[in-house]
Amino acid sequence: MLEISEAEYDTMFDINSKSAFFFLKEAGRVLEDHGKIVTLVTSLLGAFTSYYSTYAGGKAPVEHFTRAAAQEFGERGISVTAVGPGPMDTPFFYGQEGEDAVAFHKSAAALSAFSKTGLTDIEDVVPLIRHLVTDGWWMTGQTLLTNGGYTTK
Repeated sequence: MLEISEAEYDTMFDINSKSAFFFLKEAGRVLEDHGKIVTLVTSLLGAFTSYYSTYAGGKAPVEHFTRAAAQEFGERGISVTAVGPGPMDTPFFYGQEGEDAVAFHKSAAALSAFSKTGLTDIEDVVPLIRHLVTDGWWMTGQTLLTNGGYTTK
């Protein structure tokens, strides 16, 4: 936290919080009744990991906005759910971590040994989202962590 500038903070919150708020607002305005919305948060909401204070902090409001939208849009049959993937094999992840931390994250999930990379794979996330936007209409206002047991909540 000590090294984060106000500009970096503002950028992170604009990308992660503000954009999600206005996305939900617009979706609630234009989505047809009985529609479905899925937001993306982070599994870091279930545990603390060093050096991710602004990232996880910027995603935390999205979890709240998701619950609020679920309540507000529920009268129209719209379900709103958040999905929180674990660390994924992306340029963002590797840009933030040293070799030791990468090795730790690749082994930290209970199911790491069964993943292609030891991290959350996109193939682990897509089926859950597909379910939520089709048959998963009864699920709303929840945050589902899909991370192989990396964190629990």
